[in-house]
Amino acid sequence: MEPKKINFLELRRLFKKLRKNYEEAIGNFLYKDFRIQISRYNLSGGQRVMQLYKRRRKEGKCIQCGAKVGNKNPRTGKLYRLCDYHRNKVDKK
Repeated sequence: MEPKKINFLELRRLFKKLRKNYEEAIGNFLYKDFRIQISRYNLSGGQRVMQLYKRRRKEGKCIQCGAKVGNKNPRTGKLYRLCDYHRNKVDKK
């Protein structure tokens, strides 16, 4: 994942978010020629995967492959968590 380029004001906002709620501040950022990586210390593999899935669902991506999901669940009105390919693969099992 490429770091997100930020300016000084966004860097200040990032530190404010870090003080209040670390979940929103997690990520890779590029300020001038410095890469700033914010992550939690001593995460287990399960917690790391849970964060990845949570971020992908929020962005509307398939949790398995990261492809953009276009279809919505008719009952809930929310985007499916899997792309068409992975939904068909899971349904065939």
